[in-house]
Amino acid sequence: MAGNLVLITGVSGHIGFRVLRYALEYGYQVRAAVRSEEKANIVRNNAVLKAMGKDSQLSFTIIPDFSAANAFDEAAKGAKYVIHVASPLATRAPADGDYQKGFIDPAVNMTLSMLDAARKAGSIKRVVITSSVVAIMPITAMFEPSGEVYTADTRVDELTGPLENPMAGYVASKIAAFNRAEAWIKNEKPAFDVIHVHPSFVEGRDDLCDSTEYFLTSTNALIVRQALGMPSYFPAAPNNYNHVDDSARIHVQALDPHVEGNQSFVVSNNGEDGMQWSDVAKHVRQHFPEAVEKGILPLGGELASVITKLDNSKTEKTFGKLATFEECVVSVMGHWLELYDKEHALKN
Repeated sequence: MAGNLVLITGVSGHIGFRVLRYALEYGYQVRAAVRSEEKANIVRNNAVLKAMGKDSQLSFTIIPDFSAANAFDEAAKGAKYVIHVASPLATRAPADGDYQKGFIDPAVNMTLSMLDAARKAGSIKRVVITSSVVAIMPITAMFEPSGEVYTADTRVDELTGPLENPMAGYVASKIAAFNRAEAWIKNEKPAFDVIHVHPSFVEGRDDLCDSTEYFLTSTNALIVRQALGMPSYFPAAPNNYNHVDDSARIHVQALDPHVEGNQSFVVSNNGEDGMQWSDVAKHVRQHFPEAVEKGILPLGGELASVITKLDNSKTEKTFGKLATFEECVVSVMGHWLELYDKEHALKN
């Protein structure tokens, strides 16, 4: 496995950067696709990445528009594997409210363009694609318990308009990209196989994050806003989470040929483990009592939980146990406090 070339997209994002690090740690040669030289420099100059000393294993290719036809054709040449993480984020909604253009079209076009590029390259053995648990459960499960257990084999129909908010647009994009990728595989019967990874809310340290303010614009905000006594973006959220380290390592470990291809994996707790988003308070009190006492972490933020059941048994059997919510909280808030201390040291 070591030395094989893997093309990775999305390396300037939370999951993608951690995927990049794992791929380098596992000994892969990595060709990272980014939209600009500026993004390439942000990644290559990251202190955590530089400390790894893996420069000789990493190169970059600039693709300004990932959703363009044939966007990845050159980048895929000579690669043995692809990990396609890039996709529109729910936190970056189009200002004009056109969710078809801002979410669905790019997500679908990127995915199909990558699959086409992999077929043309002729050297690709496996493509791993980042999907989401929202691609395999009805959107209503995000807002009210159904009692149903959703698995990696659950499939749902694509959403039809009108899409009323950014979350609906994001969910629609994930369902469409996943369903159409599976249809492409069935119709085209490529020489390579495909694995879809379905994370839930991704929590954990983000080594591209350089300010406490940034935490409020990512899924880590589900934890941080409670710790800071701030109102949540949502009145309630499914009680599903995963540690970014789990999502990232599973993307890379899924390249192993011993893992059967053309299947999906849920990367999440199962929703029946008693986890509640309000557990943030007890974990913060236990692990960061001094910050709580000083009022740095005043707590008091509220986020209700919707019980959403997911079957992660196949994932844990294949890739090992997933991290606990407590570990997620410690990772997120430990990082937040590191940056808080740096920011206040600069002020003083």
